[in-house]
Amino acid sequence: MSDSISELTAKIQSFVDARDWRKYHNAKDLAVAIAAEAGELMQHFVWQQEEQIEKRLEKNREEIASEIADVAILLFEFADNLDMKLGEVMEAKIARNEVRYSVEKSRGNNLKYNEF
Repeated sequence: MSDSISELTAKIQSFVDARDWRKYHNAKDLAVAIAAEAGELMQHFVWQQEEQIEKRLEKNREEIASEIADVAILLFEFADNLDMKLGEVMEAKIARNEVRYSVEKSRGNNLKYNEF
């Protein structure tokens, strides 16, 4: 099994192409699908209190993993369809966040970078 972004993206695109779904996977529909799948992931946690979350994670681990995979699969395809190298855009964002959220300013708090 490989977990490289490019290899996983190729598998996803092969799956889509084999089913002739590319015509349905435009930017708008993929963005909506990502939000919908993220909503399904959030459903596992809505109204759950701190002490309930660990039990929920244990009980529904496979379902939660499936929702995480749905979000990731759609995201990988979306980035690829827009000719974005997901690994590169992620690395660029991490680099920007290193500047925005310096260790000195952000350690131990949850403020947004413009609130320091």
